[in-house]
Amino acid sequence: MISNVMCPEEQVSCNHVLMAQDDARQSLLSRNGVPANFSGNTALQRRKSWCGGTSALLNKSISLGENNIQSLLRSGSSIDQQEIRFKQVFVLLVAYLGAGTVCFYLVRHQIEGKKTNGIFDAMYFCVVTMTTTGYGDLVPRSTLAKLIACIYVFTGMALAGFTLGKAADYLVEKHEILFVKAMSRIEKVGSAEILKEAKEHKAKYKFLMSTVMLLVLIIVGILFLILVEKLQPVDAFYCVCSTITTLGYGDESFSTGVGRIFAVFWILSSTLCLAQFFLCLTELYTESRQKSRIGRALTRNLTFSDLEAADLDHDRKVSAAEFIIYKLKEMGKISNDDISLILERFQKLDADHSGTLTATDMM
Repeated sequence: MISNVMCPEEQVSCNHVLMAQDDARQSLLSRNGVPANFSGNTALQRRKSWCGGTSALLNKSISLGENNIQSLLRSGSSIDQQEIRFKQVFVLLVAYLGAGTVCFYLVRHQIEGKKTNGIFDAMYFCVVTMTTTGYGDLVPRSTLAKLIACIYVFTGMALAGFTLGKAADYLVEKHEILFVKAMSRIEKVGSAEILKEAKEHKAKYKFLMSTVMLLVLIIVGILFLILVEKLQPVDAFYCVCSTITTLGYGDESFSTGVGRIFAVFWILSSTLCLAQFFLCLTELYTESRQKSRIGRALTRNLTFSDLEAADLDHDRKVSAAEFIIYKLKEMGKISNDDISLILERFQKLDADHSGTLTATDMM
């Protein structure tokens, strides 16, 4: 009966776990990687072997995990890979800006507005275009200049998003490694626990990092506009906000040569950082909802309707495999479509249609 599978939490013991493992003995492969029907052990021997093997495997996994963490702390291979990818994207961005500067410099006489230096103005106009800031202090007038601007605004948005992702990955990985190293020296806990904590709260760290970077860029921009562009504090704050949000009203902008050199780097960094801020905020909210959903799925009490829904083969009993599938679906980890695809693959591999995979099926 279905009611037989329900047990009070205080009665859960190793025997129940072993019984659940026996229920799941019809899985694709046995725990030791050998087909179940090739095993000559008795149920008791399998249980003892599983208990002992699990303990040894757990100890081995912990040892390997600690070795991997120590290796990660020593070599920093993960952050090295991220740094290589970030440098590649950075080179691509520099090449893009260089090509845009050359193009807009060649058509500089077809661009009207407040001008300072031909090269600086071309680079400044390229950045203002690709970030969609569009102050209006420099405007293309000829057909050729307008077409070039149209091309650069689309390609620039795509490249900016790509650069944003790589830069965020690089900074987060670097922060994570430094965090693990620092905490492993201060706290009396294992590196594995610290790294696990960092992984679980990666979205929060990304959000905090993007927030700090955005605030720093806003303050730097305001101070520069006050000290160099001679704007009033309110006007400087207004110009910063209209710039990083790419509103670009145009009544306040960078009008000096030095200001436009600064704007090339500051506009690109601040607009990307704001986009990263909202991206991290969305990711943090999504992760929070997902964790809440998983917590409810693991802690709520089971009902008879849950058992009926989990009973996939309708034999009025729920095996460990059926229970796992049901909970994964409730957590949103898999869907019915995913299960159907996996089941189709299993049926193709099951050559003798026995309902299990054996060495004969593999041959």
